[in-house]
Amino acid sequence: MARQEGYSGLQIGLHWTVAVLIAAAFLTHEDMGRALRNRLESGEDATPLHVWLGIGALVFIAIRIVVRAFHGAPPPPAGQPRWADLAALWGHRALYLLMIAAPLLGIGAWYGGLRTSGEVHEVVGEALVILAAAHAVVALLHAVVKRDGVLTRMFRPQV
Repeated sequence: MARQEGYSGLQIGLHWTVAVLIAAAFLTHEDMGRALRNRLESGEDATPLHVWLGIGALVFIAIRIVVRAFHGAPPPPAGQPRWADLAALWGHRALYLLMIAAPLLGIGAWYGGLRTSGEVHEVVGEALVILAAAHAVVALLHAVVKRDGVLTRMFRPQV
């Protein structure tokens, strides 16, 4: 994986697209348990918006992973303690894991009829939202307290 000083416009666009899709999926998850039960019991064919948002998020996450493999990511900010670099590394790995697992579990529930997959999907989705919120808080701390340009990298493409 290559190293670079900032993110490309494509990487920034994918980041925010995935963030919006995940937020929208979270906001539309109400009554999905009932919708899944109806689907399993009656064979109802209508697919709720939540499902489409999750599939869209998975597609853009896959694209994001491929793009990151080719473009790389900027190094951690200079002067950070080692524990902060490790926390960022493992925090990002956990985010990617949850971003992949949540929609796959949802697909297993909706299209595979796997109730347990739906239950695990709900827990993983909540963990994803909590970790994404923590990610946003840390990014804001970098901007407001540390003023180290970390958040700026996700708004201004590297030229």
